[in-house]
Amino acid sequence: MNNTELTSLSAAKMREHLLKGDFTSEELCIAHLERIDKTNSRFNSFLSVLSESALRQAQSADAILSKGGDKTPLLTGIPIAIKDNLLVLDTETTAGSKILKGFVAPYDATVIGKLKKSGVVIIGKTNLDEFAMGSSTENSAFGPTKNPWNEERIPGGSSGGSAAAVSLGQAPLALGTDTGGSIRQPAGLSGVLGIKPTYGRVSRYGVIAYASSLDQVGHFARTVEDLATVLDVISGADSKDATSMPIVVPNFSQELAKPVSLRGLRVGVPKQYFIEGMESEVESTIRKSLEVLKSLGATIVDISLPNTKHALAAYYVLAPAEASSNLSRYDGVRYGPRHRSESLSEMYAMTRADGFGSEVKRRILVGTYMLSKGYFDAYYIKAQSVRTLIINDFKAAFNNHCDVIATPVSPRCAWKIGDRSASPLEMYLEDVFTVPTNLAGLPAISVPAGLNSLGLPIGLQLIAPAFEELRLLTTSKAFLEEQPFKQDLPSTRNF
Repeated sequence: MNNTELTSLSAAKMREHLLKGDFTSEELCIAHLERIDKTNSRFNSFLSVLSESALRQAQSADAILSKGGDKTPLLTGIPIAIKDNLLVLDTETTAGSKILKGFVAPYDATVIGKLKKSGVVIIGKTNLDEFAMGSSTENSAFGPTKNPWNEERIPGGSSGGSAAAVSLGQAPLALGTDTGGSIRQPAGLSGVLGIKPTYGRVSRYGVIAYASSLDQVGHFARTVEDLATVLDVISGADSKDATSMPIVVPNFSQELAKPVSLRGLRVGVPKQYFIEGMESEVESTIRKSLEVLKSLGATIVDISLPNTKHALAAYYVLAPAEASSNLSRYDGVRYGPRHRSESLSEMYAMTRADGFGSEVKRRILVGTYMLSKGYFDAYYIKAQSVRTLIINDFKAAFNNHCDVIATPVSPRCAWKIGDRSASPLEMYLEDVFTVPTNLAGLPAISVPAGLNSLGLPIGLQLIAPAFEELRLLTTSKAFLEEQPFKQDLPSTRNF
């Protein structure tokens, strides 16, 4: 196999070949490092490439693989990319911000520790909107990531670097975080799969916090099977994260390997997710996807989620409020560069002025305002009340009408870099279909559904009740078996 063929394989196929001895983990690692070297200057998906440590990990994986056996940990020798707001021991972690430039993580995030035990090769840290605040990866202090399908366009955000890395073949798997759509939206716009597990399914310990009641670790892959494997590894309660839930974790991979039938599955389609201003090709592609689900035996049910119209407003009260609290720790004393000054207050002010980007400053100011005396009850408490209404809408839909909800991921395909930068409100509106599930804490997945006339990917979003990730995986698997994403991913291109 040449390098392009190697880097186009799914993680499951890589495992098969590694167990057979067709190639080594070191060879696989070198192929991906060369792919990154060839493409990263164009796409800026990686902020740091961990070549030396990756090769050491690959060599260790080869020693384990040489012993053979199906009991070899599931991800032994498989490269993975990590969003740069997840701590990896002894590795620089910037969260895409100048204020953390040079900060070296003193410990591993829980998910990273679990991945290391499974034998992965951590190949690098990926680009993101600063502190995960954005929908395009244009807010990174280290420059925007470009969409692998069209270099003039954004890959989505805030986990755009991770989505682009998987789409490009720089890694078969990548971790991201999702606060308001930051995995699903870039997955949809970059033509790969992305899953946001239920809030509490995966530990957040070691994640640089944006909005703690909304943040959730998830991941990207090019196949449903690969999504399931990573979910097997990273799921589970963690004593270091009080919000992680002591819920039994299914063996996702094992369950997914069984025959899948959608007969009798009720798929809810909320009218509030087909809005004025949506691109016509997005709507037509999602409608066709619903017909595919119907042809597989599912019943399509019209449903209403009436408080969806308030979700974006509630989110942009709650998330900035939590960000204002979480980001107060970045003051130049303990992390990153410090502005030298004669007074402490001036040092704080100048460090933050230099270190934070404009979008982060905007959200801190908005959040601080929402939490201030006289406005807390008027805005923050009301937003929490709206959040409860949204949670109840989903509960009513799942209890009475449907098993899964199907919607577009985004109202539009990837736009040109710079097109929405001058209008924060336009950018915020891109999250309109993904934000409600974060407010409700539900699991959701983005599945490639087709391309528009410009050759840009369109994503189908599936939402399930809490802790029903398996339902998302099986539905996605059946959908993609019936309607494979036949277009050649950028991972197959010889750049």
